[in-house]
Amino acid sequence: MFKKKKMQHGRKLVIFTNRKSIVAEQIRTVRANIKFAMKDKQYKTLLFTSTSIGEGKSTLASNIAISFAQDGQKVLLVDADLRKPTMHYTFNKPVSPGLTNLLMSNWSLSDILKDSGVIGLDLITCGPIPSNPAELLGSLTMKKFLKETISLYDLIIFDAPPLLSVADAQILADVCDGTVLVTSSGITEKKNLYKVKEVLEASNAHVLGIILNRFKLEKNHYYYEYYGEKE
Repeated sequence: MFKKKKMQHGRKLVIFTNRKSIVAEQIRTVRANIKFAMKDKQYKTLLFTSTSIGEGKSTLASNIAISFAQDGQKVLLVDADLRKPTMHYTFNKPVSPGLTNLLMSNWSLSDILKDSGVIGLDLITCGPIPSNPAELLGSLTMKKFLKETISLYDLIIFDAPPLLSVADAQILADVCDGTVLVTSSGITEKKNLYKVKEVLEASNAHVLGIILNRFKLEKNHYYYEYYGEKE
């Protein structure tokens, strides 16, 4: 749950603002499915990505991170989209210092951690946007960062760029325990899903599942629009 100090946010953290809604319940269902997929293995790092921009991966990653924290786990949410970061908007935090400060300038982990306002959830925003994101994410310093955070948290969630835009998410998928792919009803093209499948197979990613976002529920005339803002 949230701390007493009211948190201001710029995006839809519905798991907090409307916990009894159908959308919040769907988030908890996703959490349960992830936990079920992780049941026989120790998963510490999860990657959230999409096929292209605007499919809702960032807000989904944020809400699911909050949901795991509400479930009693110690969670770290990392904005690993070093080209178009959004987490600082979501939680109304400064973008710097962040991950790139650690990767480029040897800042310590304690220097870049941010209080999310949610009990059990810490944040690492992007930091200054670098000229070489893929190289930084594949660096030895990044591997050291993973090793350090894995020892401190129950779960680390990375919000990565779309898979078909740049190589960043593919690099992270290779080192994360599990990958969750976010697609959007009416936006994601079938041909792109086939391309993503090839990319994930090439990176030896362990795909835990695919989330279909913005799906229209005809039966009761509900519109499940989880995320109406573009990333």
